[in-house]
Amino acid sequence: MTSITTVSRRAAALGELWGARAADWSATEERNAPSYEAALAQLPPLAGRRVLDLGCGAGVFLRLAAGGGASVAGLDVSEGLLAEAARRVPEADLRVGELDRLPFEADAFDVVTAFSSIFFAFDPIAALREAGRVARPGAAVVIQVWGREERCSLLAMKRAAAGLREGDLAGPPVPLAAPGVLEGMAAEAGLTPERAFGAAWAYEYANEDELARGMLSAASGVAAVREAGEERARAAMLDALAPFRTADGGYRLPNEYHYLIARA
Repeated sequence: MTSITTVSRRAAALGELWGARAADWSATEERNAPSYEAALAQLPPLAGRRVLDLGCGAGVFLRLAAGGGASVAGLDVSEGLLAEAARRVPEADLRVGELDRLPFEADAFDVVTAFSSIFFAFDPIAALREAGRVARPGAAVVIQVWGREERCSLLAMKRAAAGLREGDLAGPPVPLAAPGVLEGMAAEAGLTPERAFGAAWAYEYANEDELARGMLSAASGVAAVREAGEERARAAMLDALAPFRTADGGYRLPNEYHYLIARA
């Protein structure tokens, strides 16, 4: 079930970018499974719990949570990605909306997650405050952001995309992984920081066509294509990621992520 609330013009534009190549992004999102599994390993079993994923995209995490017995809900600004999520997790309560104005009741969820989404919010502190509002007292709020810049190979793709377009609706990751930064944001939003941890793995692509489809399906990639054309955007991506090409013609892109578990 998917419901739609009114969003700002800025959010609608970002959602349209993310949904423009939703099927390709859905396949790319499946490569994020290690990120979700790392978070689940830090939480008690989800069976019988209500779980909300903020910025749920194509629903890969929701599928994992539902498979663990949770009742799941997701919010995203992209109708196109939520259509993919609805196919992947038909039992989910899916809603179009913005992170700093959640269309859910207070004290409704046992776990709230936000994977690589908080930095897209117009007001990240307000988004975290909203996450705490909809979480039950004492519930876990899991926040994931990009790790150290030198350990994130995908930033090369984002820089290439940024160099091809005017403006930056997609919002590149900001350095939130520095010690104490997420903790300070969570505390300002009324959450109680509990523990931080990290996880790293490599995205693997069989060939340059597979890589290009994945990179150009992100909002920044779609914006680059619209600004510079498909051929030029593809060439820029492949050039930026050439250092990660393997001997067999595939690509291996190591990336690091930083997490904070806080309590509502």
